[in-house]
Amino acid sequence: MPDMRFTRRLSAIFSTWNSQPPDFPLQGSSKVSDTGQPDLLYPDSKIEIRGFLARHYDFLLDVVTLGWYRTFIKEAIAWMDIQPGDRIVDLGAGTGRNACLMARYLSGEGKILGVDIGEDMALQFRKRCRGMANVAFRRQRIDVPFNPGETFDRAVLSFVLHGFPHPVRETIVENCFNMLDPGGWLILLDYNEFALGDLPWYLRVPFRVTECPYAFDFIQRDMAGFLKGRGFEVERSRLFLKGMIRCLVAVKGGRHP
Repeated sequence: MPDMRFTRRLSAIFSTWNSQPPDFPLQGSSKVSDTGQPDLLYPDSKIEIRGFLARHYDFLLDVVTLGWYRTFIKEAIAWMDIQPGDRIVDLGAGTGRNACLMARYLSGEGKILGVDIGEDMALQFRKRCRGMANVAFRRQRIDVPFNPGETFDRAVLSFVLHGFPHPVRETIVENCFNMLDPGGWLILLDYNEFALGDLPWYLRVPFRVTECPYAFDFIQRDMAGFLKGRGFEVERSRLFLKGMIRCLVAVKGGRHP
């Protein structure tokens, strides 16, 4: 069982979020402050990770979870049943950690497109996935409608959707629907629905300290029903971390409702 070090580390590191401006164009509009730094698009959220935290995100995540996350994400990706020829779009791809893990399951026919907004994350992604000919990156907002110019077999949202206001989640899921071929999979790895008071203290306290208001809304939502109303049918799911985290596979129907 995690001890108080788990809570202290989460509280100390993830309760603050540094910022650093991008230095090359971003697909999708973004306001810039008087200092020359781009404004946070969602100030109440914690998905826009910049600066020191972004540059060392994977290391810090492993440290504060006492190595648990490293094992968990490998297990979750193995469960996703990625096929050798899959064409995958990873929305909110971050440092590329997940993309590189998924790429291990692909043949030369498969490919991954990582999409993220952050300059620091873009640098981390490209560094981590360098040398992988079938892994590409696009710096792009995922919270506005966009067309990548191709379709995919799988769309992955890993710990992304909970950090947006609910109306914006609809836009993101709509993007996934439009990017997927009929029968394609939306793979959602994120928080499950749960009552915060039902969690053990060592999970409840870090969630309260580190998460944004949108996450508190997310855990009350019926995401299976939400996806069904947007042209998807949940085919299977798996729970992790005492039911706090869920990975679900939702299949795209032939047309949007």
